[in-house]
Amino acid sequence: MSLGPVSTFLRHHYRHFNAAALIDAADGYNAHLQQGGKMLVSMAGAMSTAELGLSLAEMIRQGKVDIISCTGANLEEDLFNLVAHKHYVRVPNYRDLSPSDEQALLERHLNRVTDTCIPEEEAIRVLERVVLEEWQGADREGRSHFPHEFMYRLIRSGVLQDRYQIDPKDSWLVAAAERDLPIIVPGWEDSTLGNIYTAHCMKGDVRRVHTVRTGIEYMTFLADWYRRNAYEHSVGFFQIGGGIAGDFPICVVPMLEQDMEEEHTPLWGYFCQISDSTTSYGSYSGAVPNEKITWGKLGQDTPRFIVESDATIVAPLIFAMVLNQ
Repeated sequence: MSLGPVSTFLRHHYRHFNAAALIDAADGYNAHLQQGGKMLVSMAGAMSTAELGLSLAEMIRQGKVDIISCTGANLEEDLFNLVAHKHYVRVPNYRDLSPSDEQALLERHLNRVTDTCIPEEEAIRVLERVVLEEWQGADREGRSHFPHEFMYRLIRSGVLQDRYQIDPKDSWLVAAAERDLPIIVPGWEDSTLGNIYTAHCMKGDVRRVHTVRTGIEYMTFLADWYRRNAYEHSVGFFQIGGGIAGDFPICVVPMLEQDMEEEHTPLWGYFCQISDSTTSYGSYSGAVPNEKITWGKLGQDTPRFIVESDATIVAPLIFAMVLNQ
């Protein structure tokens, strides 16, 4: 198979150091899939606001991703961008902002994420109004759903469609909804919509706090998914950034093996992390992959890769190689 232009460029120029690690990680990803493996992708940080959907959505459509773990921020921010993209404000000189400059952004209801401001009224409040109806409807009927399932219901209902401001093919969440991809959202409460949901529960707009399922139920959901898949198809782990999006799902293996006492639970069959976190002071995010062997997550023969660089640069390039672009 002939290489696409991006892959051709990368193979010619990316020969050493982190560049070479990127190539090795992409080759390992492809090899894992070609051997019949499945892949979990975890997303930390603000990758949705970085518009990772431009590449991740195609990975999902082509079956290169089988399950996603992401922060609540990444879940909601893909939809924020979908419905309010034209209202986003870029601040390229963000390093030079003074406290009074930041206050001025606040007064314009612009929530800054590095060089990009999310507009509160056009993004956050628009989504709040429609998802509140979903929460309240489920609450009245005694239904409970995971955070990602509520987002899927919004997408499939078409209630947001007239508000789309980007091509929906560039939304990774739309692609995931089309495939009914399983998503894990650990710590969803630590997100804008999580805070908003809490407020509506406190005000009595939603009576049953467990109308939105979270935490322990997500781990149970993941454990069931892993049991159904890992014995027949080795499951790989592709981690973008650090934090709970990666730490939560990778623990499902030792939980099943050690706490459920299910002997011979298959280990993760591939591991790659893109991170610029410093390996010091007990940092989980900066821990080298070998440390995970001691926790019963990876084996000594598991293909392991770490690319110490900016995930907004590296992840789209690895995806391009997996897609042979």
